[in-house]
Order: sequence, then structure tokens, then C-alpha cells
Amino acid sequence: MSSFQGVCSAGLAPRNLTTATRVKSGGVGSGRGAFGIDSICPVANPDRASAPSASLSLGGADRRRVLSRRIRLLVTATISYNLVEAAVALTEGARVSSTALVGFGLDSLVEVSSAAAVAWQFTSPDPEAREKTALRIIALSFFGLALYVSVESVRSLLGYSEPRHSTIGIALAVVSLVVMPALSWAQRRAGKELGSLSAVADSKQTLLCAGLSAVLLAGLLLNSLVGWRWADPVAALVIAAFALREGRQAWRGRTCCATGGQVRALN
Repeated sequence: MSSFQGVCSAGLAPRNLTTATRVKSGGVGSGRGAFGIDSICPVANPDRASAPSASLSLGGADRRRVLSRRIRLLVTATISYNLVEAAVALTEGARVSSTALVGFGLDSLVEVSSAAAVAWQFTSPDPEAREKTALRIIALSFFGLALYVSVESVRSLLGYSEPRHSTIGIALAVVSLVVMPALSWAQRRAGKELGSLSAVADSKQTLLCAGLSAVLLAGLLLNSLVGWRWADPVAALVIAAFALREGRQAWRGRTCCATGGQVRALN
């Protein structure tokens, strides 16, 4: 399921959305393959009786407050973990000249900026009013990461630096493969029920971090065990490509949410 496609199944839409019939979806864990597909959300047939949304109809305002509070707690956990992750990855990456580790550390900082944007959004009595701004912050963070890591990866491939073995880096990648999917799943579930595009986008960014952990682990192991020095910068380039894709999705802010027979997309 894509960065924003998940809200479609929730049957919810923030108030600042307008009608559209086709969107493009993508991101780690998308429906076909690992990294996303295009999908078309069909417009509901007005002649058919549509099933009512069960997401918030029973809970009302109280349920929205519970979900908003849950998202804030998950955001806090994400920020805390990623601050530690960034410090370890950046320090170790600089020590062993690993572009992949440095890129991974920068991605952790992007996770922090993304989570902070969502936290800022949900401090407002009307979170939907800040939806588009939060998505823009997430997108710009991704673009900055993609640019920096791409430049450093090319420099490494040209021989300006040679990555060395890192036990700490390998251990960090393994831990992230466990922690990040759990945080992503919980926030995505709450975001879908609440109908928040930015919360769902942030959860997908967290899941992206788990995918990048696997890429990082592969690059570090190939470099350490097989001696393939190019594996580290290539892994970093994969990280940059993922970041660019997710940044584009967040910038477009597109999703499909069927509410009252309409298919909607964020302008």
C-alpha cells in the first residue's frame, strides 16, 4: 500500500480536500512489488448504496481526540529513536568513511523533521488546516537527503573515500529492522482511521527507514564479508532514490478517500 493510498480504504478525508478521480500512488510496501504502483480509485456509483464509514462514526469527537493523542505519542517515540539512530549512524559513518551509514543517519534526521511536522500539525485544534504545510515539510526533507547522499555516493564511487568494516553499523541496521516497522504500523493504523494524510505519510516514511535498514545492512555486509567497496555507495544511492520518490509523493500530497460517494485528492 502506498504512502497515501492507505487512506482510501479508511473512507475518510480531511476537510480541505477536493474532488478527483485518479491519483498516483507509490512508496515502500506498495501493492505490487516493493516500491509502488499506479492505482486508480474508482468513483462511487451514485446509483448504488455506499457502505457507511465505520472509522469514526461511533467514536465522534472523543474518538478523534484519542487518535490524535495516540499519534502524538507515536511521533514522540519516533523522534526519540531516530535522534539516537542519527547520532550513532553519523558518528560511525564518519569514522569508517561509509556514505551509506552517513546517508542512513541523515535519513534518521529526516524522520525527525517529518515526525516534528506531524506533531506540530496535531498541536492545533484543527489539524486538517495544517495538513498541506506538514506534507511540504516532509517532502523538502526528503529532497535534501536525496541531493546530499547522491553527491557523496558519486564521490565515493570515484575513489575519494573508501568505506571500512563497521560492526556498530551492522548492529544498528538490524535493530532498526525490528523497531521501525512496529512504529510505522501503529501510526499508519491511527492515521488511516483519523483520515490524516500527513500521519499516513509519516508512517510510510518510518517504514521506508526499515527498508533502508535492509539496504544498509546489505551494503555493509557485502563490503565487510566480500570486500566489495562499491556496495556501500551503491546502497547509499538506493537510499537517495527512495528518498526522492517519497519526497515527490509527499509534495504532491495525493490520496484517494471515498467519502459520501466522492473520491478526493489533496490539491
